[in-house]
Amino acid sequence: MPADPSLIQELAENLACRARLGLGLVEARAGDLRRLGAALAGRTAPDQPVPAGAAGAGPGLRPSLEGVRAQLGDCQRCALAQGRRKLVFGAGLATAKIMFIGEAPGEKEDEQGEPFVGPAGHLLTRMLAAIGLTREEVYITNLVKCRPPHNRDPRPEEAAACLPFLEGQIAALRPQAILALGRPAAQALLDSDAPISALRGRWHDLGGTPLLPTFHPAFLLRSPERKAEAYADLKALRRRLA
Repeated sequence: MPADPSLIQELAENLACRARLGLGLVEARAGDLRRLGAALAGRTAPDQPVPAGAAGAGPGLRPSLEGVRAQLGDCQRCALAQGRRKLVFGAGLATAKIMFIGEAPGEKEDEQGEPFVGPAGHLLTRMLAAIGLTREEVYITNLVKCRPPHNRDPRPEEAAACLPFLEGQIAALRPQAILALGRPAAQALLDSDAPISALRGRWHDLGGTPLLPTFHPAFLLRSPERKAEAYADLKALRRRLA
């Protein structure tokens, strides 16, 4: 079966983006990858200049959060860009030991350009306080940086478009632990289709970084009877750091 040209080109652009962010998966110039995608798609592609190295890191080097944000730019890489008000990159301490990753911005986040500022965000703040942490001590972001319509789950192609930038954030922070908030984030990060109930409650390895899935605060607002399980996960996080 012949390869789908659009998928091939999307792969080439994704790999080129990872290379610019210094994630080290491939050692190639963006032009090489475009030519590879074009060749596999049965056409030729002219060399195109790579935007100036905003990520601030080459292959094998540590990117910066500012560089990853600059590389993301006014992102138009998936259809979510068409409906957003503001791109929601992330917020928190640039040297944080703990990173929280949700699934996507909601309405309030889309309005303000900050992650977890709506009702779920207020609950997350209280959850952090329960284990002696503040938002200023951690780093919070999402799997995708634009709000999906009607707060639906991010689609695979949307998550794939954002994943290199999330990986860039992880590489910049080098956190001691990551909490994946909710099923979409946990499944995407762990490349799993298991339900969150099966993933939570135990530590996983994400490229050498301990990752603990737990329930999303928005889910806990709808199902408060599950808060005890989420609190157990938070205590496990605190023990891990200690």
